[in-house]
Amino acid sequence: MSDKVLVAYGSKHGMTGEIAERIGKVIRDAGFAVDVSPAGTAKSPADYRAVILGSGVYAGMWRRQAAKYLRTHEAELAKKPVWLFSSGPTGSGDLEKLLGGWSFPGGLRAVAERIKPRGTVVFRGAFDEAKAGFFEKWIMKKVKAEYGDFRDWPVIEAWAQEIATTLKVI
Repeated sequence: MSDKVLVAYGSKHGMTGEIAERIGKVIRDAGFAVDVSPAGTAKSPADYRAVILGSGVYAGMWRRQAAKYLRTHEAELAKKPVWLFSSGPTGSGDLEKLLGGWSFPGGLRAVAERIKPRGTVVFRGAFDEAKAGFFEKWIMKKVKAEYGDFRDWPVIEAWAQEIATTLKVI
């Protein structure tokens, strides 16, 4: 095992990838070696001291490559510090109302519980109408979601800083 930290992510249009890059930068600035990688091409968690895994959320589900990484590497992830993040709701309203009780994909909840992540968070997301296909636009309309960039960078950076602080003492 190396002393590196992996930040892996599932992203369709790159918005969640930008969140992962920012998390990686904060942890790197705290003195750690960090690899940021799409989950579909990320190395085994065995190669890392800790793993941060996240995904954009579409219709309440994680992107396939992030979900697959979580399931495929469950045993190894359970042996190390893991943090999970979702990039989801768009809109400027109350986050709890926007989430409507959602906190993590139901189909992955049992896997996450076995891994016992040190933290799980949902960040506000971003959705660029120009990059969306017909079906995505239909879903956005159906759930009455707003287009735009609602990512809260100070909240994301603070979460990453908490991870860096924890990694310094474990």
